[in-house]
Amino acid sequence: FTISSPANAVIGRYNLILQVTSGNKIFSRFLGQFVLLFNPWCPGDAVYIANENERQEYVLNENGIIFVGNAKYIEARGWYYGQFQDDLLNICLTMLDLSLYYRQDPAIDVARRGDPKYVGRVISSMINGNDNDNGVLLGKWQGSFHSHENPSRWDGSVVILQKWRQDNYKPVQYGQCWVFAGVMCTVLRCLGIPTRLVSNFNSAHDVDRNLSIDKYYDSSGKSLNISKDSTWDYHVWNESWFIRPDLGTSYNGWQVLDATPQEQSK
Repeated sequence: FTISSPANAVIGRYNLILQVTSGNKIFSRFLGQFVLLFNPWCPGDAVYIANENERQEYVLNENGIIFVGNAKYIEARGWYYGQFQDDLLNICLTMLDLSLYYRQDPAIDVARRGDPKYVGRVISSMINGNDNDNGVLLGKWQGSFHSHENPSRWDGSVVILQKWRQDNYKPVQYGQCWVFAGVMCTVLRCLGIPTRLVSNFNSAHDVDRNLSIDKYYDSSGKSLNISKDSTWDYHVWNESWFIRPDLGTSYNGWQVLDATPQEQSK
């Protein structure tokens, strides 16, 4: 016989148990364990993406290019996502269970894991360790990297995620925006969510969220260093494909997710 799960079922590990009732007796037998993921091939799933070429690129492709540098000199860096490598799925599922959301209320957290928007928020929080003791990567942009890894030396997600597990889920040192984005892409694709990287050059960092980069000058025209706004040479973030029933159908499609530790969105 065939067992089918609802398209909005919670992702994660399941135990499969056969239970037979005979009179007043109940017989149970453990048949095994399986893992349920988001399914971008299923029209009823929130992450369904109709174009097969896009599914091949944004779910199944294990290799990609990340653009970094500046607007006048754009550099292409190869990145190995490796979302299907041995034990990567177990690492990604463990990441969900180590999140602050799960530790605060396991029942509510697990019940919401059928929602890719929620899972994306949890993963974006877990990729960086700057505000989470169990996060995957610590960010660092200045000073010496000493005996730890210079972010520019990373060329894939697998070794980072494996090191995170080997170090008992302590943050790996160090990462910057493209590293956070590369690792997050791996995790979300592994869980079945179509995901891509986006690079932006002359990227505005608007701290006070007024949609402008503010600069202040005194009466003599001298620049005052009182604004925390800035413009970065570049920034890399993620976009994931899923519907937004909370906002309406016009917002379905690519959704922005950013794991680089800047300001918390919530």
